[in-house]
Amino acid sequence: MAPKYDLCGRDLKERALIDMYTEGMADLNEMIIVLPLCPPDQKDAKIALIKERTTDRYLPVFEKVLKSHGQDYLVGNTLSRADIHLVELLYYVEEIDPSLLANFPLLKALKTRISNLPTVKKFLQSGSPRKPPIDEKSLEQARQIFRVK
Repeated sequence: MAPKYDLCGRDLKERALIDMYTEGMADLNEMIIVLPLCPPDQKDAKIALIKERTTDRYLPVFEKVLKSHGQDYLVGNTLSRADIHLVELLYYVEEIDPSLLANFPLLKALKTRISNLPTVKKFLQSGSPRKPPIDEKSLEQARQIFRVK
């Protein structure tokens, strides 16, 4: 869908930056997404690691990018799929601990700006297709279906 809505950059350099930023986000996203599958005795340690990496490694990079060029978006001062992925990741981070965004004013502003785009705002309203974090009952059903212990 990104090419259809011109979210992939205007040239090769922009596309490369968008791909690079998106891949960087994927690492943290993966840590968060598999958190519900973590054994209970390891969960606190995983959450601590996610919090540490979020504030020390991942979010500072994206804050620095926004600060370095002073524009509203990560690449080319226009909305890209990297911005959409980053905002989605920021929502996941907030579900773990809202205070993790406290020291990243440019990221908070980006999240607000994108969240207020009419189509995104409509999607985020209650009743939207966005699903809440998985609960224990759904997790157990998934474990049974995929035979995960």
